[in-house]
Amino acid sequence: MGDKKEEDTSETKMKETGPSSIKCPMLTAANYTVWSMRMKIALKVNKVWETVEEGIKDEDKNNMAMALLFQSIPEALILHIGELDNSKAVWDAIKARHVGADLVQESRLQTLMAEFDRIKMKETDTIDVFVGKLSEITSKSAALGETIDEPKLVKKFLKSLPRKRYIHIIAALEQVIDLNTTSFEDIVGRL
Repeated sequence: MGDKKEEDTSETKMKETGPSSIKCPMLTAANYTVWSMRMKIALKVNKVWETVEEGIKDEDKNNMAMALLFQSIPEALILHIGELDNSKAVWDAIKARHVGADLVQESRLQTLMAEFDRIKMKETDTIDVFVGKLSEITSKSAALGETIDEPKLVKKFLKSLPRKRYIHIIAALEQVIDLNTTSFEDIVGRL
């Protein structure tokens, strides 16, 4: 019976805490893609993402979403978008400012895809560092509307490794694994 009372007390404590205290990431000139991913999760955790995504008219949720967004953007940006009255308009204004118009977005995407084509692992890089670079390019391109297919990413990864150091491993993997069905995480884990 003592256990049951303990469970009830912990449930009560959880209910009384209210909205979670998740720290919002700060938007900078260079981190929009990661910022938007983190903010989307923070808004979902606080159960207000639908006011941003769909523009649902719920004043309490809208105010919570706006409060979270305003905590995570610099003062200079607040001065530009502070007069907007709903979270969807604020989100769209931030997105437009950082992602830009379609032509700018297309130009950024072309630059990113050219970077993807050129990238090679340096002799001094570790696998983790190089995977981080590839993942960053993949995330940025997805945010701009272009998803890099898993087989293309896997093949690019293997082609970009320094041949002197990894040729035997690459050859073995290519013989044993179907590169068209293997996930990026799996191939990285095997190395």
